[in-house]
Amino acid sequence: MARTPLALPDFPWDSLAPYAERARAHPEGFVDLSVGSPVDPTPAVVREALSAATDAHAYPATAGSPALREAIVDWFARRRGVDDLTVANVIPTIGSKELVALLPFLLGLGKGDIVVHPRTAYPTYAIGGALVGATVVAEDDPALWPEGTSLVWVNSPGNPDGSILEVEQLRAAVARARELGAVIASDECYAELNWSGADPTPSILDPRVIAGDRSSVLALYSLSKQSNLAGYRAALVAGCSRLITELLGVRKHIGLIPPEPVQEAMIAALGDEAHVAEQRERYRARRSRLKPALERAGYRVDESGAGLYLWVTKGQDSWETVAEFADAGILVVPGTFYGEQPAQHVRIALTASDAAIAETVARLELLA
Repeated sequence: MARTPLALPDFPWDSLAPYAERARAHPEGFVDLSVGSPVDPTPAVVREALSAATDAHAYPATAGSPALREAIVDWFARRRGVDDLTVANVIPTIGSKELVALLPFLLGLGKGDIVVHPRTAYPTYAIGGALVGATVVAEDDPALWPEGTSLVWVNSPGNPDGSILEVEQLRAAVARARELGAVIASDECYAELNWSGADPTPSILDPRVIAGDRSSVLALYSLSKQSNLAGYRAALVAGCSRLITELLGVRKHIGLIPPEPVQEAMIAALGDEAHVAEQRERYRARRSRLKPALERAGYRVDESGAGLYLWVTKGQDSWETVAEFADAGILVVPGTFYGEQPAQHVRIALTASDAAIAETVARLELLA
């Protein structure tokens, strides 16, 4: 029987290649503000923990070591205001993207199921649904989530737009998901990067949201952003103990196991708040330079209350804006990558060195 390849969309970043080439031709050099990949050093406390754990001769626990699970529980209590978790409510993951993409599969979803995600969203939510043959619906309003929905994704702070869901909005989302009998998963990877203050954005597991009832509720978090650990693939999921047990059972079968040295690094990262505060202030300083420079150059910054990006528009097609930036030697990402219709925004990353941000500001001044 002939094999039928998976019917997935083209990888969107491939379409950005001509603009990257155009930007690289700029005589003053190339500035990449497209991918949100950290450029600052991994904190010493984390690297030292990884190095000390390199004699990792035995298989690690898929569930995470007892010490790691306790560190996750403690972190949720200290930083997210979620003080009623136990080790039965948490497991580590190999970065957050694998769990976003695989969650429909891990939950046993397939053809006939509906996966809902935000209208302007990280594309992997839709890819995860497509991989299992589910119907994918982009909708922000809980009242419009369709009957038959099996999984709902919410994302706060949002990628690409930095939007924040407050406690009341999260509460309404959970209530509607429960009406539908759906699992609701909250992608909270940018929670520590809140520009309205030092406190993280609300978690879907906050007692004010779920009043202690974690049934069918999950929260995802990544250490890539807060601790510059993108290369470590270090993340976690927490929430409903029944779902955590279910996810763990499947992950054991298919070998989704974070390496032991990475688990030790995660313990160090979760236990040290000083490096997180330091990195937050680096990004805050870059944002405080870049945002007004964009506004002086005639762009409008929408949302962008948290996270690693600015969501920027000139009221024109997003590819026209991508081209304008490419002509200035700067690569940014069009809103079309994130399902925006019509796509008039571009996403601009703060993950660039201070020198690159300064160079961007200087070039924007010439456009003002």
